[in-house]
Amino acid sequence: MTCQWRSLRSRVPRPLHGLPRSGRGRPPRDRPGRRSLRFLATTTACATLLAGCGFGGAYDLPLPGGADLGDHPYRVTVQFADVLDLVPQAAVKVNDVPVGRVEAIDLSDDGFTALVTVAVNGDVHLPADASAELRQSSLLGEKYVELSAPAQGGQGVLADHATIPVARTNRNTEVEEVFGALSLLLNGGGIGQIQNISRELDGALSGNEPQIRSLLANLNALTTNLDAHKVEITHALDGLNKLAGNLSGKKDQVAGVLDHLSPGLQVLNQQRGQLVTMLQSLQKLSTVAVDTMNRSREDLLADLQALAPTLQKLAEAGEDLPQSLQILLTFPFSDAAMPAIKGDYVNAFLNLDAKITPPAVADPKAPKLPLPAADTGGGR
Repeated sequence: MTCQWRSLRSRVPRPLHGLPRSGRGRPPRDRPGRRSLRFLATTTACATLLAGCGFGGAYDLPLPGGADLGDHPYRVTVQFADVLDLVPQAAVKVNDVPVGRVEAIDLSDDGFTALVTVAVNGDVHLPADASAELRQSSLLGEKYVELSAPAQGGQGVLADHATIPVARTNRNTEVEEVFGALSLLLNGGGIGQIQNISRELDGALSGNEPQIRSLLANLNALTTNLDAHKVEITHALDGLNKLAGNLSGKKDQVAGVLDHLSPGLQVLNQQRGQLVTMLQSLQKLSTVAVDTMNRSREDLLADLQALAPTLQKLAEAGEDLPQSLQILLTFPFSDAAMPAIKGDYVNAFLNLDAKITPPAVADPKAPKLPLPAADTGGGR
């Protein structure tokens, strides 16, 4: 419903010109009772007129110099965790240019989120994933809502009755918050601690300059070596990651091994005394063996040196020795003779290697020895 404001003075008849200001032509003065009735009637008429227009207070009055909403504005609901002292009719800006105004501020059903309804000019196009921020025009200026598109691209179009959730809204820091933090810092909040820290550092470093210098040099060397072996460290971490992945994939087997290892550990715990006794006896045996070896070292070396030719000949014999042992007769026959036994007789396989040597032929060039003289019967 559109209300038209008219001046109440236009309804009061103006005095006619030309009437004398004195005498009987002067308008009669109002009496006090009649003046009160006129004021009451005027007030009642104004109240009735405002009530018929749906007037809700000063917030319904348009502010001068506001943004032009155009012929077809659209409305968006912005959710804020805290709206501070934002009021209706506040400005809505895009890139610091007024494009709309705040129409209403309500509270959500959960009681913790503010619902700010803004009207935006229909010629302003924003993506559907636009964000909103509550800003302040100056240090002590008014609050306004800043709408902005995402830094990288955007999806869709911000349509009428859309909602910008709390995840995409934010607010600037209040001046009171900055002054509160500054007062906390100046009034014993951090200055005293900084003074104590500087005093303790001065006390710790005084007289220890060589040690601190050496420590810094060692730290420099350490960081240099770590930087030089960063590739190996990366490979080691990758290998450790793979090992952890393999162990994670075989955690059931590892758990089974650990479960079955517990009984064995219990048995070892029960036989701990016997194991200790065995190790002590083994220590005594090793002590005696070492003492014996030390005392008989020369004799042992002499026996080994004397045994060396025999072992060398056995090594030279090679396979002849075991083959010759196979043909030795045992009870009743050797293993090599068993294949020759067929029933009650023995088959014999003989390899005869016969070599005929021709008679020696006298060398014609050899000197002939004189034959002994024949016995003529002389003598005895």
